[in-house]
Amino acid sequence: MALFSKGDWYTPAPFWQNGPSPGAFYNFPGDSTQSSVGGFQRSQAPMTTGTSVIGIQFKDGILIAADILGSYGSLARFRNLERIMKVNNNIILGAGGDYADYQCLKSNIERKILEEDCLDDGLSLKPKALYCWLTRVMYNRRSKFNPFWNNFIIGGIEGDKLFLGTVDKLGTAYSDPVIATGYGAYMATPILRKAHEENKEMTKQEAIDLVYKVMQVLFYRDARSFPKYQLGIITKDGGTEIQGPLTLDSYWGPAIM
Repeated sequence: MALFSKGDWYTPAPFWQNGPSPGAFYNFPGDSTQSSVGGFQRSQAPMTTGTSVIGIQFKDGILIAADILGSYGSLARFRNLERIMKVNNNIILGAGGDYADYQCLKSNIERKILEEDCLDDGLSLKPKALYCWLTRVMYNRRSKFNPFWNNFIIGGIEGDKLFLGTVDKLGTAYSDPVIATGYGAYMATPILRKAHEENKEMTKQEAIDLVYKVMQVLFYRDARSFPKYQLGIITKDGGTEIQGPLTLDSYWGPAIM
């Protein structure tokens, strides 16, 4: 039997008489028909997204805030999506970007916490450990050209030290007393940094008032924001809570001009 059919040197001969030729029965990777009948797919762009997350250190703890809107493109589709997560008594996590990717990572983190509880060895996940783990996860997915489309802010307390760090979809990470992601990186960071430099020993209430002001600015300026937000608070005395949804006051009188 000839290796190739007559007249076509690029078509392999069938395996047996009148049988299927190689590639005609199964979809092999790289096959030209793969896109129409299946094969690997990648996340080309985020779908339902959340906007800015902001975080700041105060004298005795960490605050992280994010609104509860899920935008489907430019449509304000979902209005009760929680993006602040209590990981354990030492850590809170805020997420921006694609909400489905956040849900995937959230389930993995919850599984890690459950496994630690089952070990019952007296140890718990530390904020720097979660921060480093997220950098590896995000960079690994980015290297496969299939990233998690998220920006995370991790806040927590390790011993008597405060920690606030961020990780983006490329695995780029840094820690700082003041962090804002998304549109907030442009609009919120200057306000937060100025307030923190002027008063590095601000109280919990002063920090809450500052975050309220910043969330108002973002609501006025960011078309993907919402006037209701969650506030995650963690303090050195062991208190961890998620407040909200809290409602922002706004005045749109000048808009008619």
